[in-house]
Amino acid sequence: MDDTMTRPDVTAGNKRSRTEGPLGRKSAIVKRSIELHGHKTSVSLEDQFWDGLRDIAERTRTPLPMLLQTIDAQRGYANLSSAIRVYVLEHHRAAAAKADPHYLARATQV
Repeated sequence: MDDTMTRPDVTAGNKRSRTEGPLGRKSAIVKRSIELHGHKTSVSLEDQFWDGLRDIAERTRTPLPMLLQTIDAQRGYANLSSAIRVYVLEHHRAAAAKADPHYLARATQV
């Protein structure tokens, strides 16, 4: 599904291809152009966070542009790229805690 087609007021740009690093994973930050509420902006995210965001949108059956609008509305003064990273992290932490109630207790013990 092309996320840019779901809502005309929010679009997501194409990512540039990156070479794989020593661990076989792409990790370079990629700048993506998006449009929120009729104005263009950009977010700089690692491929893993962008893929994680798209996965969340798919699993929750929320169009990616709508999810981006939600994150934007809730971010306060935070940078949008950072707000997306935190959203993806918190989503997965909540899912892990739901699957294993002791997950967060173990994760915070260092």
